[in-house]
Amino acid sequence: MDATGREQVMGFFMCGELFGLDGVAAARYESTASALEDSEIVVLPFALMETLGRDNPAMQRQLHAMLSREITRDHGVMLLLGSMSAEARLATFLVNLSTRFVRRGYSPSEFVLKMTREEIGSYLGLKLETVSRLFSKFGKNGLLDVRQKQVRILDPRGLQRARAAD
Repeated sequence: MDATGREQVMGFFMCGELFGLDGVAAARYESTASALEDSEIVVLPFALMETLGRDNPAMQRQLHAMLSREITRDHGVMLLLGSMSAEARLATFLVNLSTRFVRRGYSPSEFVLKMTREEIGSYLGLKLETVSRLFSKFGKNGLLDVRQKQVRILDPRGLQRARAAD
């Protein structure tokens, strides 16, 4: 939430992904987290991770790699919001979800969106109506089959092309 009480979605995290790194530098968290489904969280105090990293160079490399991935992800989100059309933003979001599902052993083409259209819009910097209209457009263009929260990617190459359309 910002000072005016407006909520901004900063990310959708999956099993095995880190969040809460905003608390490392300031020693306090600037954001909150809400679970969209039953979840388990492992708390890793950063001070402990630093200590373990000093004692184990391989772990320190892993810690640095995780932090680097988060920085890279944040840069990708800035690029997404700053320079892409609404259509490209949604296509990129869906391709990214598909890739992340594959890494976890799930289908790249069929998944359930746990978040609302409004939450997707907040994350992508789009209005709810725009997100809904684009899901309909992608359906009419044969890219997706969308039934409420159930999404099936019908044309992965077409979705990739929509990412580049600007």
